Amino acid sequence: MRYSRLRLLACTAVLMSLSLPALAQRVVGGDLQQQMSPAEFKAAGLDKLSPQEMASLNSWLQGKVAAVAADAREQVREQAREEGRQEVIVKNRGFFDFGSNDPIDSTLPGEFTGFGKGRTYTLANGQVWEQTDTTSVARMRRTDAKVSVIPGISGAWYLRVEGVNTRAKVRRVK
Repeated sequence: MRYSRLRLLACTAVLMSLSLPALAQRVVGGDLQQQMSPAEFKAAGLDKLSPQEMASLNSWLQGKVAAVAADAREQVREQAREEGRQEVIVKNRGFFDFGSNDPIDSTLPGEFTGFGKGRTYTLANGQVWEQTDTTSVARMRRTDAKVSVIPGISGAWYLRVEGVNTRAKVRRVK
């Protein structure tokens, strides 16, 4: 699913980068005399230019349009790259360190009955975490508990359940 979303994003970026120059050329295709009405052409004083001056002006204008189109293509590509990078970071947090200290906030759908070594916790965002330490909290029941998975030192992660003073060391398994 994540690869199809990235593929769709990349295809969209490519299509947009290909269509922008065509749009720009359509807006300023040909020379100014073809683009403007005779009244607009005369009002701009362009009827006073020699054929060589008019050709030079048209060439300059086409160069400007091409430069703007190239800039727009690069901006679209860069935006697509950044969106793809952010999606990879969000999907893979917990497996790899991306230098962020922000917690992963979610909920534990269903009933939370406490901590115990080896238990797995499936969050509403689809991530699955396994408890790796011996922290235990028994006789506790929470339904759809709000949780935060907090990064620690040296790649350690801790699961904190709202309303519980104890946190458990976990590792992401899915």
